[in-house]
Amino acid sequence: MENHSQGSNVLSNELRIIQALRRIIRSTEIHSRQLALQWKVTAPQLICLRAIAQHGPLTGSKLAQQVHLSPSTIVGILDRLEEKHLVTKTRAVDDRRTIHVSLTSQGEKLVAEAPSPLQGKLFAALNRLVPADQAIIAESLERVVEMMEAHNVEAAPILETGPIDQSAEGKILPSEVEELV
Repeated sequence: MENHSQGSNVLSNELRIIQALRRIIRSTEIHSRQLALQWKVTAPQLICLRAIAQHGPLTGSKLAQQVHLSPSTIVGILDRLEEKHLVTKTRAVDDRRTIHVSLTSQGEKLVAEAPSPLQGKLFAALNRLVPADQAIIAESLERVVEMMEAHNVEAAPILETGPIDQSAEGKILPSEVEELV
C-alpha cells in the first residue's frame, strides 16, 4: 500500500512539474503578446532599447555583449527598431566603419513608458532569495533541461516565445529538426 501512495505522489509531482512549466510558457506568451500589441515591440527589442538608454549610444557589438545576443541577431533587431523610428544609426567621425546606435525621442518615450521585460521581474524576485535557494532553483531547472534533452538548445537570457530575430520566424534549421527527432 505504501508503494501505491508513493506512486500517486510521483504522478502528482510529475503533473505539478508539467503544469508549472506550462504556466511559465503561458505567462511568457501572454507577456510577449501584450508587449507586441500595446507597444509594437518584442521583448528582445525592448531589452535592446533599455540597454541603449542605460549605456548611451552603443555599437552593435557592444549592444550584443550587453544583452547577451549574437551580433547577427542584433543587426536584425536594430534594423527593425530603426524602421520603427525608435533608434538612429550614426557613423563615427574617427572611424567610418563604426556605427553607433542611439535612441530617438520616440525610443526614449517607449523605454520610459513600457513595462519591464518579464525577466526583469523574475530577476528582481530571484534577487530577494538567499543564494542557497537561487542555487536550488538553478540546479532543478538545469536538471529539467537535461531530462527534456534540451541541453544542446542555445537560448539567450530573454523570456520570449518564438524567434528572437523575427527574420527567422517560421524557419526551422535542419540542425534543430535533428535535435527534435
